[in-house]
Formats: sequence, structure tokens, C-alpha cells
Amino acid sequence: MDSPKFLRRAEKKLKRMQKALSRCEKGSKNRAKARKKAARQHAKVADRRRDWHHKESTKIIRESQAVYVEDLAVSGLGRTRLAKSVHDAGWSAVVTMLEYKAAKHGRYFGRIGRFEPTSQVCSTCGIKDGPKPVSVRQWTCGDCGTVHDRDINAARNVLAAGRADRPNLWSAGKTGPRPGTAP
Repeated sequence: MDSPKFLRRAEKKLKRMQKALSRCEKGSKNRAKARKKAARQHAKVADRRRDWHHKESTKIIRESQAVYVEDLAVSGLGRTRLAKSVHDAGWSAVVTMLEYKAAKHGRYFGRIGRFEPTSQVCSTCGIKDGPKPVSVRQWTCGDCGTVHDRDINAARNVLAAGRADRPNLWSAGKTGPRPGTAP
């Protein structure tokens, strides 16, 4: 799920409006107009982002029985050089929407701990390869030789960790047919 980068696309227009606002004399009617114009543009960006979040989260919930997300420290990421991109993606808003929509539609929603080494463990053989800088987007497992894309590998590990936290009830000694299957 790639975010459309709403803030990045509107940045040039927002910059121009903010510049015009800062040039206006404090307390003037033109400043009030410029402030409203800039606020309207910021609201448009926020509305577009929120609309996209709602559409994507609804699509994810409708297509899935269970959704697992990694509990990231978004506020910590917001203090790095990636801050603008992190806030533009709106990760916390998406997670919140997924959580309440999962409850509304009767789906399972699970969070994986933020200290789970999802990008350090090989999803094929399970060997922990150690921390890697964010610039490393692909890596090869030293044990089994599998070439991994960092994000896809982490997603596989999040899914595996989520499934491990919630074992299948029917494999835990229950007898008889599974619900929804013909007897």
C-alpha cells in the first residue's frame, strides 16, 4: 500500500500561500483572507488523505479475515529526517481505522510488538541476520541464501508472528466439522 503523498504534491502551492501570508501586515484584512486561503488548502490535503485512508482501510478489512500490523513508534519516527514522509503517510490514522473497522465487520485485528525483529529475521529459514541500516532494501540470508526484499520479508514475519499469537481453534483438539463447511 503506497501512500499517494498528498502533502508532497501540494507542497509548492502551500509554500506560495504561506509566503503570501507571511508578507501580509499583522491585523490587516488581507492577512485574514490569506490565512483562510492557506487553511483551506491545508484542509484539502487533510481531507484527501483521510478519504484515501478510509477507502484503503475498508478495502483491506473487506478482503481479509484477520489483519496484523506492527506497532511502530510513529512519534519517534516523526523526529527523524523521515518526519515529513511519516506524517504524510498518516500511519497512526490508518491503524486506528483498521482497528475500529475490523471490530465493526467482525474481523480479527492484531498488533505485533515494536521490538519484534521483523526485518532482521529470514522469513524462509528463521535465522536472525542482525540489524541493517534503513538504506539496505534487499539482503541475502547468510544461512539459506534466499534474497529478500526488506519490506516483503518484514510483512511475512509480521503475518507469521500474528498467526503464532492466535492459533487456530480447530487444531486445538476440537472435533466435528468446521463452521461453514458441509457435514
